[in-house]
Amino acid sequence: LSTGRAHPFATAALQDLGVNICDGTEVMEHARLIKSPEEIQCMRTSIAVCEAAMHEMRERLQPGMTENALWSILHQVNIARGGEWIETRLLTSGPKTNPWFQETGFRVIEAGDLVFFDTDLIGPFGYCADISRTYLCGDGKASDEQRRLYLMAREHPAVNADLVKPGVTFREFAEKSLDLPPAFRANRYSVIAHGVGLCDEYPHIANAEDIDEHGYDGLIEPGMTLCLESYMGEDGGAKGVKLEQQVLVTDTGVELLSTFPFEDSLL
Repeated sequence: LSTGRAHPFATAALQDLGVNICDGTEVMEHARLIKSPEEIQCMRTSIAVCEAAMHEMRERLQPGMTENALWSILHQVNIARGGEWIETRLLTSGPKTNPWFQETGFRVIEAGDLVFFDTDLIGPFGYCADISRTYLCGDGKASDEQRRLYLMAREHPAVNADLVKPGVTFREFAEKSLDLPPAFRANRYSVIAHGVGLCDEYPHIANAEDIDEHGYDGLIEPGMTLCLESYMGEDGGAKGVKLEQQVLVTDTGVELLSTFPFEDSLL
């Protein structure tokens, strides 16, 4: 018997009957690797809801509001349009943008701050929209450093998307992906791409320098849905930029599923 989750009493009872119990996670992850047309349609619906919330967040972002207040808009729009829940609390601003993976809180967002977030949104029909964007708060002009980081972060998913093709191995993809400058490697994101479906799923494609230590190989196949990750924040730096694109692997390459625009003021 292979099962994902079972109550300990149920597990013990089955073992008493001589049933061999094993973790079903790996079986299920591989089973849901290739998405059906119906699943893709569910995912498109979730992304549409997510991006509607992202537009609302962009319009309502202003100096003086807290990170929590901005983050709550994502939840409200998702629930109002039939969505379900959100996996994380990843929205940060100003000095909290470096290093990545700090949770949203009561910090007051100031004019000129970079504000970025990772949606991790489970929308209608239970499918995930995992998209990251970075905004500039206020009507002022972005600094040269902010634009530099943004352009670097923007380049990585754009270049790496061209490498995603059926038949390419995870290792080949990692080794050919765009290198991070030395000053940015210490704060690199944990993966360059990961699967997405009912939530974050198999595979997690590690950076080339990490693949031997905690990565694994595999094959990119048509019907997979992936998120291409990009984070730029120098070791010891004061700010960072997070971007992420959600894609569908086709017979010839990728189709971009996330279409939310990038920031003109930072480009």
